[in-house]
Amino acid sequence: MREMQFLAIVLMTLLAMKLLLLPRRAVSNPSMSRSRWLLVIATALLGIHFVMQYRLGLRSLDVTKAIMLNIAFFIPCAALISLAILYLLRQGRVNPLEKYIGVPVWLIAMTLVLVGFKTDALPLLWAEIGAGVFYAAMQLFYTSLHIRQLRHTRQTLANYYDRDMEGQLTWMQFTIIILALMALFAPAIIFGHGWFLALFGTFFLIGIYYLVDSFCLYAVSAAPARVMEAEQSEEEETENEEKTAPAEAIQRVERAVEQWMAAGGHLRSGLKLPNAAEEMQIPRYLLSAWLKQTGKHYNEWLAELRINEAKRTLQEHPEWNNEAVAMHCGFNDRCYFQKVFKEMTGMTPAQYIATQSN
Repeated sequence: MREMQFLAIVLMTLLAMKLLLLPRRAVSNPSMSRSRWLLVIATALLGIHFVMQYRLGLRSLDVTKAIMLNIAFFIPCAALISLAILYLLRQGRVNPLEKYIGVPVWLIAMTLVLVGFKTDALPLLWAEIGAGVFYAAMQLFYTSLHIRQLRHTRQTLANYYDRDMEGQLTWMQFTIIILALMALFAPAIIFGHGWFLALFGTFFLIGIYYLVDSFCLYAVSAAPARVMEAEQSEEEETENEEKTAPAEAIQRVERAVEQWMAAGGHLRSGLKLPNAAEEMQIPRYLLSAWLKQTGKHYNEWLAELRINEAKRTLQEHPEWNNEAVAMHCGFNDRCYFQKVFKEMTGMTPAQYIATQSN
């Protein structure tokens, strides 16, 4: 166990340093910067926790004190990490309850354990269980917020970019799952020993490493700017969507869409919703409102139009390779074209050509 504690100290130190050494341009966004500092504090606290466990040897000498130390550090660390993810998903918009809920949860949990340890009024076992329940409830609260906001962000991206951008947020999805599992296995912190505790400890260290490393990779990528651009566009559309009656909007947009498609506008790759609206000479909030009435996201609608063109192209030019077809139809990635074609038709382009020749 001491070897794992020493490894944890080294790992937390390296992760904190990695967060601190992120390029300035990567954390120039206020929400990204705030998330970075929350993670720095969380990893530093975890490092201090493991130093205390290692130097004092509480796990082997006094299990009760070790449990108190775990609760004292894990609850604020979990709250800080969860808050960091929420700041990223919300672009910094977090209300006081979401920001400070970890404080009363920590106070209640520590009070329960101290009462159980110092008096006979509350059995220590039940005090520890109560502290674990409050920790799990806090994490469940954050997990529900994460899931709702992640779903909203995915829809925002789908309604702005002309291709599937879900891969930009995959690491957040895994992080949310990891944090939820840590709360689910809270009893391992309270009652764990031997191989069970070692197994949880291994999962914990791998999870923290994945979270911080993925955050750093996300921070230096173009993904945060893309998400912010889509979020800002949606805010502008929300402010303007009431300006035109739905019936008028439908008629105007339908005419514009028909003319735009006739000119081959949907076959240009990298076409964001504002660009498409500008080419159609209509306000982008009208195009967005029309798409909502069709029940399709912007990228789904464009993908359907492009796949229909791809099928026509494959019939007329079966000798073309997939890359040529993809470029012609507005897909700037052959692999993405093949994926979407298979999803919409149930066949690969080669299989589709074979069915047409028969």
